Amino acid sequence: MRKPETTEYSGRYFEDFSVGDIYYHPMGKTVTQADNQIYTLATQNTAKTHLDANFAKQTEFGLPLVNSTFILALVTGQSTIDLSFNVYANLGWDTVRMPSPVFEGDTIYSRSKVLAVRDSKSKPSVGIVTVATEGYNQDSTIVISYERTFMVYRVGQGPQLEGSRPDESTFPAAK
Repeated sequence: MRKPETTEYSGRYFEDFSVGDIYYHPMGKTVTQADNQIYTLATQNTAKTHLDANFAKQTEFGLPLVNSTFILALVTGQSTIDLSFNVYANLGWDTVRMPSPVFEGDTIYSRSKVLAVRDSKSKPSVGIVTVATEGYNQDSTIVISYERTFMVYRVGQGPQLEGSRPDESTFPAAK
């Protein structure tokens, strides 16, 4: 078995993306009441359906709805490990749709499909990738979908962290 040169995960670079690739992002997250309340208050969203359980009980859902922009941020975050670990910049989110509600206690997972890959005309050190991303709950119900376009570094073109690391001689000898 070949021993890797490093065990460090370096993420995908522009050259690693191909149109049609599908990634099921590895992390799921169960949304808590605290997540919903803190995010809602931090963003000054005063919608009672997120903050007031008594109010929400009287709606057709009967429960507080999780703040939709939290779900957008969560699913984007879940996709980072596969898509934008080496991001230069996000260029935009388009056609964001929320086909089903999210409730406190739902677990959210996500997946993405590469739709387009192209060179950057203005920055030769990066390329531009467009993906379709879907977030879904524990019942496989799609709760959010969107397209996202971002610039990602080419291999060897991004910032390097090696210079800021301590010498490895401080580790004990391998047994």
